[in-house]
Parts: sequence; structure tokens; C-alpha cells
Amino acid sequence: MMTTTSRREFLRASSLAMAGALVGGTTILSQQSPTSVGPLKPALVEDLVAANRILAEYGVLDAFGHVSVRHDRNPDRFVISRSVAPALVTSGDLIEYDLDGRGMNVKGRAEYSERFIHAEIYRARRDVNAVVHAHAPSLIPFGVSSTPLRPIYHMAGFIAEGVPVFDIRASSGMTDMLVKDAGKGRALAQALGNKPAVLMRGHGVAVVGPALPFAVGRSIYLELNARIQMQALALGGSVIYLDPEEAREIEKSGENRSYERAWELWKRKVSGR
Repeated sequence: MMTTTSRREFLRASSLAMAGALVGGTTILSQQSPTSVGPLKPALVEDLVAANRILAEYGVLDAFGHVSVRHDRNPDRFVISRSVAPALVTSGDLIEYDLDGRGMNVKGRAEYSERFIHAEIYRARRDVNAVVHAHAPSLIPFGVSSTPLRPIYHMAGFIAEGVPVFDIRASSGMTDMLVKDAGKGRALAQALGNKPAVLMRGHGVAVVGPALPFAVGRSIYLELNARIQMQALALGGSVIYLDPEEAREIEKSGENRSYERAWELWKRKVSGR
């Protein structure tokens, strides 16, 4: 027969065990990955795969770098490939992420460590639906020198207001230069502000757009503008850049900024059709 003292001890132990189970259950639930919101539309999957291959074809991406798209079913999700060279991306490589950088269907696959670039830009910029991160060599000098990247021909009119430079040391001190967590991603998104691109000192660039053709087109023509600008500077003498008003008129005209004609060409080139 259980005494009053032993009954109290039993109830106390039972209460502690139940509390521990509840706490443990909460911990387990908090560590679970969020549920997928479902697949992208087939056309968007096709465009994301094509975007990777187009940027590789035009030398903006090599074995490194990546491109993502905001999920069409939920603005708090985005889709990006597993860690693989962009030219090799297929629809089977795509992974859905939330804005904390947690993957839904990783299944043991290697992930891009810098997915936080994408997550934090999508969190900060609701107008952005596609993000490119590249290491194009032509852009690196403008992130480490006092010479700013400026629009030198009409296809680069979208940088009329300038391209900011993100120096990871300012927010994170000495690092391996990679944006591998949310804090670094937030600092990068803050440096980007409302601009279409941000240079990353000694690293590369992040380019954004309201859709994949915009982010891809801007990435291609930003890299080309950098090469043309360096050629013009190498000639010596003064360089005549686009006037900000000219650049704004170019953007307002819409002929170049939609990239519709170019997008069709680029997709055909990488699809072999």
C-alpha cells in the first residue's frame, strides 16, 4: 500500500516526467522542417533551369554562383538548386527553402552555403522575385577600387542610381568572405537597399529582379557594362557615361528592360532548339 509520502514522490516524479516530455516534444517540433507548399509551376521550373544554364553560357556563372526564384505558391518560400555547377542544373536538383534558409526536400543533398543571400533579400524586398549571385571577374575591380561602376551604354540604364558596395568586414569582421548565415545575409540585403544590384567587395555581385528574365538580363548586361567601362578607361582621357536622366528614360521606354526578345533567344540557345 502506498504511503502519503511515497504517493507525493510518485506524483512529483510523474509531473516532472510529463513536463520533460512536453519540453522535449516542443524541441522536436521546433527542429522539424516546415512543410512544403508544393511544386513550382512547370513553366517556372523550366525557366529556373534555363536561367542557370543561360548565366553559365554567357560566363556570368562558372562552376560557382547560383540563381533562385521566389515560389509562386507562397512569397515566403524560394527555390534554388542543390549545390551543383549551374550549367549542370536539372529540374531534379531544385530545393524549396523558407526565408530562414531551411530546405523542405533536401534529402541529404549538398546545399549552397550562401542560400542566405537569397533568403534575406526575399525577406527584405517584396518586389524581388528572382536573385542571382555571381563571381564574374569583370565586376570584381569595381568592388575593390575607388572607381564606381556606372552605366556606359544603354543596356545598363538600370544602374542609373549607382551600384552600392557591400564590405562584409563592416558587419562581420574577418570572415571567409561567404554569406553563410542569416546575419550576413541581412547585412547584404541592407547594403542592396532598393537598388537592382550590389557589388560584394572581393567576392562578386548579387543582382535582383521582379522575374527571372530581369535578374538574368541584368546580370548579363551588368557584366558586359563592366567590361566596356574598363575598356573605355584603358583608352585614357575622359569617359562620357549615361546621364542619369538618359538612363531613366531608357528604363521608362521598356524596350530593353523587359528582356522578352533576349529571353526567348537565350532559352533556345541553352535548350538546343
